[in-house]
Amino acid sequence: MKMNFDERTAYEKMKAGVLTSTGFLGQDTRPLTDIIEADEELFKALGLDFDQVADRLEILARKGAEGLGEPITVEDRYLVKSDEARGRLPCPYGDGLYHKNAVSVQRGTDSVIYSDLSLHLLRVHHFCQGQGSPFRLDPVVLKRILY
Repeated sequence: MKMNFDERTAYEKMKAGVLTSTGFLGQDTRPLTDIIEADEELFKALGLDFDQVADRLEILARKGAEGLGEPITVEDRYLVKSDEARGRLPCPYGDGLYHKNAVSVQRGTDSVIYSDLSLHLLRVHHFCQGQGSPFRLDPVVLKRILY
């Protein structure tokens, strides 16, 4: 699918070295619309809802923050660590500024790392980030961790 002007602008901002050193795309070279469409299809096939997943990750982030930077066990099944940083990151789509942080959630051998911006991108733009991105919210991994 062809990207419109706003999507092309966001895509350019997602490249490594623009808003963050690693960017949001990883090694993924597909157009932004293709990345999002593929993850939307995978969410649907897995029976996942973007808002519900974002809500669940938000709850885990809040509980993880109680560890004050140290890993803590949440709900007897998740190992959660929340790191805070000074400053804010703009959304590549230009619709907000988000606190810099990194939350890691591990359950068994599966883990994800995300930030406040990651949750916004997931909830509002259905963008899980590109393949190989360190903050990618892979739908298959999310399903295994959360459900």
